[in-house]
Amino acid sequence: MAFLEDGNNTAVTEFILLGLTDDPVLRVVLFTMILCIYLVTVSGNLSTILLIRVSSQLHHPMYFFLSHLGSVDIGYSSSVTPNMLANFLVKQNTISYLGCSIQFGSAAFFGGLECFLLAVMAYDRFVAICNPLLYSTKMSTQVCVQLVIGSYIGSFLNASFATVSVFNLFFCGPNIINHFFCDFAPLIELSCSDVSVLVFVISFFIGLITMITVFVIAISYTYILITILKMRSTEGRQKAFSTCTSHLTAVTLFYGTVTFMYVMPKSSFSTDQNKVVSLFYLVVIPMLNPLIYSLRNNEIKGALRRQLDKKMFSQSTILFCKI
Repeated sequence: MAFLEDGNNTAVTEFILLGLTDDPVLRVVLFTMILCIYLVTVSGNLSTILLIRVSSQLHHPMYFFLSHLGSVDIGYSSSVTPNMLANFLVKQNTISYLGCSIQFGSAAFFGGLECFLLAVMAYDRFVAICNPLLYSTKMSTQVCVQLVIGSYIGSFLNASFATVSVFNLFFCGPNIINHFFCDFAPLIELSCSDVSVLVFVISFFIGLITMITVFVIAISYTYILITILKMRSTEGRQKAFSTCTSHLTAVTLFYGTVTFMYVMPKSSFSTDQNKVVSLFYLVVIPMLNPLIYSLRNNEIKGALRRQLDKKMFSQSTILFCKI
C-alpha cells in the first residue's frame, strides 16, 4: 500500500522512484555501465584498503586516512547504486518509507564523512610538509584515531539530525520522487508540512560543514604552497607536489560537484541535470578516487609491485618444490 488511512489524514507508506530514464534501450545501456562502475568502485577501493593493511611501507597516517576514505567511498556508492540498478530491471521501482529514510540517512552520513576525511587528509599533508620534524608527534597513532573518530561522530550527528527531521514531516501524497534515490530536495517537495524552517536549518548545517572543511583545506594548502615555494631544492619541490596532487584532484572533483549541486541557484539547472550531477558524485567519484591515488602515487605503486613480486615468488617456489 502506498497510502495509509488514519482518520481524516492519508499518510504515505512507500515512495516511487522514477529513476534516470524510461527509454528501454537507454536503461539497458545505463544498467551495464553503472554495474561496471560499481564493480570497479568496490574492487578498487577494497584492493587499496587491503594493500594498505598488508604493506608495512604504507603504515603511515596518510594511508591510514586513505583506507578510511576507501571504506567511505564503498559505503557512499552502495547507499544508492544497488537500488538504482534494481530500478532498471523493474517497471516501477517502489521503496518503503523506512527504506527511503535509511537510504537518505546513509547517503548523508557517507557524504558528510567524505568532507571531514578530505579535510583531515589536507591537515595531514600540511603537517608533513610544513612541520616535518614534528610530524611523528603531531600525527601520532592516537591523534590519527581521534581525528577519524571525530569525523565519524560529526557526520553521524549531522546525518541523524537531517534524517529524523525530514522523516518527521508529514507526507500525504503524491509519493512519486523524480530521482533515482531519496534525496533531500525531492522529498521536501512532496511534504505536506511547513518546511521553510527545516530547509533553512538543514541548509545551514550542510553549508557549515562544507565551509569548515573547505576552510581547513584552503588554509592547509595555502601554507603548503608557501612552504614549497620557499624550498631551494627542485627535487624537494617535486616530491612535495607529488604527495599533494592526488588529494587536490580528489578534493576538486568532490567539492566541485557538491558546490554545483547545493550552492548554485536551483533555477539554473533542470531536474535531469540534477540527476546527472548526483550520479557523478555518488557513483563516478567513488570509482575515480582509488584510481587517482594509485596512479599518481609512487609509494602505492611500489607497494603493489612488491606484493605482486612476493606472490609470484611464492607461487614459483611452490611449483619448484612440486617438481
